[in-house]
Amino acid sequence: MGISITPVEPDDQTAVDAAYQIGAAANDADVPDLPPYCRRRFEALVRHPMPGLVVHWALARLDGVPAGWLRLDLPQLDNTDNAAAELVVHPAYRRQGVGRALHEHGVRLLRDAGRKRVVGEVVSALPGGPARDSAGSAFAAAAGARPALTEVRRRLDTTALDRAAVDTLLAGARSAAAGYRPVRWRQGTPEEYVHDVAYLEGRMMTDTPLGDLQWEQERVDADRIRGTERALDLRGSRRYHVGAVDEASGRLVAWSMLSLGASADWHAWQQSTIVDPAHRGRRLGLLTKIENLRHVLAHEPALRVIDTFNAAENGHMIRINEQLGFRPVDELTEWQLTL
Repeated sequence: MGISITPVEPDDQTAVDAAYQIGAAANDADVPDLPPYCRRRFEALVRHPMPGLVVHWALARLDGVPAGWLRLDLPQLDNTDNAAAELVVHPAYRRQGVGRALHEHGVRLLRDAGRKRVVGEVVSALPGGPARDSAGSAFAAAAGARPALTEVRRRLDTTALDRAAVDTLLAGARSAAAGYRPVRWRQGTPEEYVHDVAYLEGRMMTDTPLGDLQWEQERVDADRIRGTERALDLRGSRRYHVGAVDEASGRLVAWSMLSLGASADWHAWQQSTIVDPAHRGRRLGLLTKIENLRHVLAHEPALRVIDTFNAAENGHMIRINEQLGFRPVDELTEWQLTL
């Protein structure tokens, strides 16, 4: 029968279930230190994409058996020459042409849509770190993609947190941040700060090192923030935020966010931390990150580890994270293919 590829329709529960099982098996094989693959998150990915994206899903079958899937994200509000791809093959069916067939299928779709570039992520091992399958990098290179940005995943063991050292760092940050007031919230952004958060979120692609990645600044406004929050709620995400308000202007000028998924209460991701350029040099990034660490630990007693990614050249944020106790685990490379 060979390899067949069909779209995954959101109302086709059988196809969604098959794709989920493939993702769960790949997750367990490729990154076993991460939480189990979250069904609620996966089904929401299929049925409730983020605002500003058109998403295409495809399921590959090998001799009639579900063996792999492809997700293509096509931005509509910005980056309209670009796309992002996630390609997953079940460990039991690798090296049998499934990934290549899905890749060729995706390239045809993207060319038909007028896209010029596609970006995908591959995990690899660090020296002395846990083993990672090198096949993903070899596959990307064979497809003609080039490594555009390398990020390192670092992990904080909160059970071994040096609280005295963190308290000392926080005291120094509070002293340097005179004139700024920390504010905390969970889940949705308070109305008085949503425009400021949109501004800061929109700066992420210009203020964060991108290496050779060709990705333009995203257009983020309050409506897009609200749409993203609704999508994250449907995924079962629990989110903790701390911002810093400039008391002179009343604006929120720094912001840090941590999130937990629905499948594990022991794990969190350190997400965005960003400071308005006009307010840098006052340790607001350190302030908001530590205050938010205290925030999440006060509400999530089962939390044991927090993971975060930093571009290898983002020395400032790496120094902050390592001061807090984050240590390298593995590497994530963004591979970029020109179509």
